[in-house]
This record gives sequence, structure tokens and C-alpha cells, in this order.
Amino acid sequence: MKVYKYYLIAILIIIIDQTSKLLVYYNMEMGPIGEIRVMGDWFRLHYLLNPGMAFGLRWDNEYGKLALTFFRLIAMVGIGFYVYHLFKKGAKTGLLISMALILGGAVGNVIDSTFYGVFLNNAPMGSSTPWFHGQVIDMLFFPILDGFFPDWLPFVGGEHYLFFSPVFNIADSSIFIGVVIILLFQKRFFPKKQEYDAPETVNDAAEEESNSKIVD
Repeated sequence: MKVYKYYLIAILIIIIDQTSKLLVYYNMEMGPIGEIRVMGDWFRLHYLLNPGMAFGLRWDNEYGKLALTFFRLIAMVGIGFYVYHLFKKGAKTGLLISMALILGGAVGNVIDSTFYGVFLNNAPMGSSTPWFHGQVIDMLFFPILDGFFPDWLPFVGGEHYLFFSPVFNIADSSIFIGVVIILLFQKRFFPKKQEYDAPETVNDAAEEESNSKIVD
């Protein structure tokens, strides 16, 4: 498998991610009013804008947002070069595919942060410039457990709970999947080289000494 095929995987992720975001932007209303239930209550499309990090995490500071966007740009370039470096080193196919997923997800969110403030006019109010201040479009929502704690529970009785509340997108998912695969198979992807084998060395030396005595 040639190296460009891994970049094609990243490009495919970018296309799917950007297509899904633009479909949401042009066809859905933001917030609960425009929510679409895909599979009952536990999988919904919920359109919101995220000015911060992945999975709905936020960094409510203009300079923080700018720093985050530039960090994403640097990371995107770094990951792109790292994929080529791994390929030249003969890395495992699974590792290269995982890095391609991470690269595609990183670029997908960089596009939002860099350009959406200008072309979709979604930069937060008060931003010094729409460039590099675009908000990321999120839409995937999996409220797997949504309910209220029993009244008899101390401290939290009667309070509402929501298990897995983050809203995220295809790019976030791609990054997450790539990282999880690397963590699960890290021993296979990064085998440790055995520097020495002391028992075999000692045995070999003892055997040579024994043979020399027999010869003598």
C-alpha cells in the first residue's frame, strides 16, 4: 500500500465530515427545536456550534480560541509529516490507517475554525476577526441514559442526569477512533527491541568454556 493511499483515507474523512456539517448548516435549526431523532431517544442529530475543543468542550476566551486554532494548524501539518515518516520506517498498516483517521479529523475541524467564521459567518460575537475564529459544527448526540435519580438517594435524589452529554461530529469521531486503535494495539504497533539477552549470553559463554576443556 503506497503512502498516498493513507492520505486518501484522510481526504475521505474530510469530505464526509464537511458534507455532514454543511448539510446540517443548511437544513437544520440550531438547538432542541431542530433536533432529529435518528434512533429513538438515544441517537439524535442536534445542531450546535462549538467555539472550543472536541466533544463540546469549550474555551471561552478569544485569545484561547486563536491559540487553539493555530495549535490545530501546527498539529495538522505535524501529523501529515508523521504519516509519511511512519510509512518510510515501515510502520504497520493499522498504525498508518489510525494516523490517517486522526489526520482527517484534525483537518476537518481546522477547516471550521479557520474558514467558517468568514464563509458561514458563525464567529462568536466580539471576535476581533472572523478568520481563525470560526465555530465548529457539531451534530452527533447520544444521550444513552436520560432520567432522574430516585428520590431516596442522598444528595442527588430527584435530580436530572444525562449519561454522555457531549455533542460531536465526524471529525471528532475519526480522531477518537484513531487514538483508541493505537492505544489498543500499541504493543503491536510499537514493538520494543530486545537490547540483550543475559541468560543466553551466560549459557553460550559456559558452553564455549566447556568445549574448550574437552578439547584440551
